[in-house]
Amino acid sequence: MFIDSHCHINFPDFDEGVEPLLAHMRAAEVSHALCVSVNLENLPSILTLAEAHANIYASVGVHPDHQKAAEPDVATLVKLASHPKVVAIGETGLDYFRLERETVDWQRERFRVHIRAAREAGKPLIVHTRNAAEDTLAIMREEGASEAGGVMHCFTENWVIAQAALEMGFYLSFSGIVTFKSAADIQEVARRVPLDRMLIETDSPYLAPVPYRGKRNEPAYVRQVGEFVAGLRGLRPEELGEATSRNFFRLFNDDNAH
Repeated sequence: MFIDSHCHINFPDFDEGVEPLLAHMRAAEVSHALCVSVNLENLPSILTLAEAHANIYASVGVHPDHQKAAEPDVATLVKLASHPKVVAIGETGLDYFRLERETVDWQRERFRVHIRAAREAGKPLIVHTRNAAEDTLAIMREEGASEAGGVMHCFTENWVIAQAALEMGFYLSFSGIVTFKSAADIQEVARRVPLDRMLIETDSPYLAPVPYRGKRNEPAYVRQVGEFVAGLRGLRPEELGEATSRNFFRLFNDDNAH
């Protein structure tokens, strides 16, 4: 019924292995998960998971906060994206939380490389933005990101930013943050975004939703995100789950993503 559109189950936080996570997913009616790349060094661990499990997909990309990671070029990303279980490019974007915007030219160039690769590969983008929404949108416009499409993952911005992303054809994905009492702006966006442009995610092992806040997150907990957003919108959880699952397969329209 639900799909986790963004998780990191290859991280060391899951040292018990993937089988318990898959069992928890089944029990929570979470059918699929997209394991998202944050660097090229650890991409093989994601591909191994995706190759071994029909309901796990992969992306390829280098996170904007990984300053010392191997720097990708367009050709490398396009080649890696040809893997049959890779359904997206990213996560990519801008993150000014730890760095001053004046010192992150490398982030902006890396983001441009990912957008160009997504356009060439014909794969959607997974966009991360933190304390950098205006610059993120500007680069997306300059590089024609709308031609690739994609998702603004773990959306934490206001409705104005949401509208700008929607106008470029992007989906918005909501994480456990939407369940926090302090998340009024995000909850407003979750109420207003068109249902056919919404995804849900965990970003696990981070950002566990209420009632698991502060604990290690996992894909099964996307159910709590879905149920909460359904409540915001006056929908039954299964309606929200079915809609966001359809959106997932529409966006990540790989032959294997079914």
